[in-house]
Amino acid sequence: MKQHTVKILYEDNHLIAVNKPIGWLSQGDETGDWTLMDEVKKYIKKKYDKPGDVFLGSFQRLDRPTSGVIFFAKTSKALTRMNTLIRERKITKRYLAVVDGRPNIENKRLVHYLSKDKKTNKSKAYDKAGKKRKEAILNLEVLAYLNQVSLLDIDLNTGRSHQIRVQLSKTGTPIVGDMKYGAMRKTPNLGIALHCLEIGFIHPVKQIPISVKAKFPDFYPWDNFKDFKTV
Repeated sequence: MKQHTVKILYEDNHLIAVNKPIGWLSQGDETGDWTLMDEVKKYIKKKYDKPGDVFLGSFQRLDRPTSGVIFFAKTSKALTRMNTLIRERKITKRYLAVVDGRPNIENKRLVHYLSKDKKTNKSKAYDKAGKKRKEAILNLEVLAYLNQVSLLDIDLNTGRSHQIRVQLSKTGTPIVGDMKYGAMRKTPNLGIALHCLEIGFIHPVKQIPISVKAKFPDFYPWDNFKDFKTV
């Protein structure tokens, strides 16, 4: 993968946030491909002229085909405290998604129970609880509909594997480009139209509110909504 400088959205002595490009791994996997963590470490090492290895802790992931805000911890103390905030559900995550069609959802709060097949790396959503199924909750709002696709604003309550992707597919409106979950339309870069727009929390060291946003991409299908103000 071609390496390039990522967009830094926020940085202090404890945390750093970047706008993850589509197609990048958040962190290493069996492919051995260059990752966003590698790139951010390289940036820190160069900026601060650090000798040896650079510490960078991961407490958040975005799927490879998605984009948007992602935070890393620059110290072990910040990493421990951010993991605590995640466990206590004290981090707010707002996503945008472009889906096929127009959702016909009376209740804007989606509740499903997810199970994951590790062999296929695919989740399945059920309407009822069951063995080895994890509750998945999100709230959504349809912001706009144009050219047979809809722009959704999503407030993620739980952070399950592929949660937004599988829940939207379950409702009959899969994310554009998400062929794994039944999408009919592809994107030009083989990504999916899911973007982490904003993350907010109380800073684990400074104890002040932090809110970081990342502008969504400018190509199809996002270009349908280029004049829509979200950032």
